[in-house]
Amino acid sequence: MKRGALPAISVPSEVALDHYEQVLRTEEDLSAVTIRNYLSDLRQFAAWYEVCFQGGQEEALPFTPQAVATPTLTAYRAYLQHVLHLKPASVNRSLVSLKRYFAWLAETGQIKHNPAKVVKLVEQEVSPPRHLSDQEEQALVAAVTEGGSLRDHTIIVLMLHTGLRAREVCMLTRSQVKLGKRSGTIQVLGKRNKYREIPLNATARSALEGYDSLLRKHSDDTMPLFLSEKTYMRLTERGLGYIIKKYAQRAKVCNVSPHDLRHRFGYRMAESVPLHRLAQLMGHSSLDTTMIYIRATRSDLQKEVEKIAWV
Repeated sequence: MKRGALPAISVPSEVALDHYEQVLRTEEDLSAVTIRNYLSDLRQFAAWYEVCFQGGQEEALPFTPQAVATPTLTAYRAYLQHVLHLKPASVNRSLVSLKRYFAWLAETGQIKHNPAKVVKLVEQEVSPPRHLSDQEEQALVAAVTEGGSLRDHTIIVLMLHTGLRAREVCMLTRSQVKLGKRSGTIQVLGKRNKYREIPLNATARSALEGYDSLLRKHSDDTMPLFLSEKTYMRLTERGLGYIIKKYAQRAKVCNVSPHDLRHRFGYRMAESVPLHRLAQLMGHSSLDTTMIYIRATRSDLQKEVEKIAWV
């Protein structure tokens, strides 16, 4: 949240903020930036409070936490939204800072009642995840096909065609992969040990068959499917992220993470698969989570409204 110079506040308010700053620095495990943000948010509120409750007097009344009630905080929330026109994320950051402050005051007995406890945050529009284009997917696959190992090629193809989470990829063993002539599945234990079976299409089966024939010479079914080429131990999520980043850079595709490959699968499936079936494939407990793959992006919406333009 970009702001100008810090507003002036009364001397008693400065003393209160200095005290809180010492608490944050000595009793909390917080970064310098986080502390600065908390104090900035609190100072902005104190300055607003002193102006609003000046009551026609020449000098503003000092900010007094004991005098703050829940309606005062909801009025400040409205001020941030409708006067300053801050985005929901910025409004919520201020509210979270105030909630933390008043919770500390209540815990330490400086106020009897926490007025911020019941104050609700502003609802935010959930932005859809990164949507890899057809060209970006093709470039990524080309990069790993031309210059990658069999392991890396199998990982990228598998993630694009199954939507596996990064952790699920790293935890796979050969026993979880079932390959047939015209079908196949992967048995996955996802979040909260939720079991699901993901069908494998011909592309995924082909990649796994070539990789599996290599593995049979070196490991048994209980071994991790994907090993680190440095440690020969189970591939870590960090290592997986490095693999994806390496080939994305070769393909000149910016900021690609393992989760983006999962999202690519989700978007592709959402074009033809009913929502409840997509949730089953993705391992979602709630259809609300799956809805992100059918929510239009800003560019999608722009294209739609342009269709009725007169010029």
